[in-house]
Parts: sequence; structure tokens; C-alpha cells
Amino acid sequence: MPQGSNTLIALVEDDEHIRDLVAELLEQEGFEVAPCRDANELDRVITRRRVDLILLDLMLPGEDGLSICRRLHGAPVRVPVIMITAKGDDIDRILGLEIGADDYLPKPFNPRELVARVRAVLRRTREAHRPAATAGRWYRFAGWSLDAGSRELTAPDGEPVELTGGEFDLLVALLDHPQRVLTRDQLLDWTRGRDSGPFDRTIDVQLSRLRRKLGDDVKTPTMFRTIRGGGYLFAPAVERVG
Repeated sequence: MPQGSNTLIALVEDDEHIRDLVAELLEQEGFEVAPCRDANELDRVITRRRVDLILLDLMLPGEDGLSICRRLHGAPVRVPVIMITAKGDDIDRILGLEIGADDYLPKPFNPRELVARVRAVLRRTREAHRPAATAGRWYRFAGWSLDAGSRELTAPDGEPVELTGGEFDLLVALLDHPQRVLTRDQLLDWTRGRDSGPFDRTIDVQLSRLRRKLGDDVKTPTMFRTIRGGGYLFAPAVERVG
């Protein structure tokens, strides 16, 4: 996805001062910004334009950020979300990731880090705004199948399972390196690049979500195994086509 004036970022922030500062920063980086004070203004933008990314404050008047994120996650066309929170409690951030946010950033944040996170999420989700590929890589494992071109995950019973952009990237990284111990740093580098921090716990949260979506028992996992002091291992054999 070209990251310039044709990339529209919806900025949902009720603090006018912060909203103006962040909008100016993003515009200086070449992005088009649609400032929104609340959920109603965001909804009006989404109905008129194709939004490439949403910067979503957690604490908003009316419908809060978690509720908006949950609603957006269930929409037919999913837009990537970076949640911004002033709360110090990790529970809010983890909950945001659990309900579909692609990343989070606590206030106060470094402007350069914000821009780096925005570019990283746009890179990871760029395929979401392109036509689905008619051909590409397929993965088959333990009765499951994943079409990497269309990002469609299908359960053994034939039912589709929806993945967020971060979940898809993590699953592909594991499928590309089956039956091999992968460290958290390796997975962070492959899925988030240089924009991850030394204490980034996103991989743990997303792996927990993958376990739940793929029915892998947390207490006795047979698919996603945690290796003490090492990282993670994807246990099933993987058949790759393409």
C-alpha cells in the first residue's frame, strides 16, 4: 500500500489539542487524516470514504474505544486499528488486542514511535485493500487449510475462521517454520519488524487468540507448544502448495 497522500487515516480523539497535534504530525509524513471527535464522526467518515487505518483512543465520550473496536471487527470490510490508551493497566491493552485491534500505543507516546507503528500496521495489512489473489500459497495442517492469497482459514469441518491481520501474519510465520522452536524475538521480527519493543507482548496475546480459534487446548496444547526458555513450536506437519 503506498504510504502517502492516498492513504487515509481516521484519527478518533476527543482531546482537540492532541487531535490537532497528531493530525499535523501524520500529514507531515504524507498521510491524509480525517480527524474525528467520537464514534458518530468516525461512522460518517467510513460511510463516505475507504479508510486504510484507524487510530482509536480508548477513552471517548459516548461509545468508548473498546466498543467501537469490537463493532468494527465484526464489519464486512475490516479496517486495521491501532488503539491509543492513557491507561497504564495492561488489561485494557490486552482486551483491545483480544477484540481485534492490530496494535496499541500508550500515552504519552513518542511521535516517531507513532509514525513507525502506523507504517508497520499498514505494511502488515496492505493486502486487505487489494483484490483477493486467484492463486498463491496454500497450507494444510491437522485437517485445517489456509489460503494465503485470500487469507481464508478453513476448519476441518469446512467452517471459515476469521483472523486479524496480526493473527494471520503470526500463523504464516509458524506455518513457514513447522516443528521448529522459534523465539519470541524471531516472531516479533517477522511479524512486526523493527517497530517492536523489547517488552512487546503482542506475540503472546495473538498466540493465545490463535489457540482459542483453532481449538488448541491451553493446558495440553498439541498444535502451538510453548517451549520453556525458548519460545514457541508449531507441532503439526504442514503441507505447503505454491
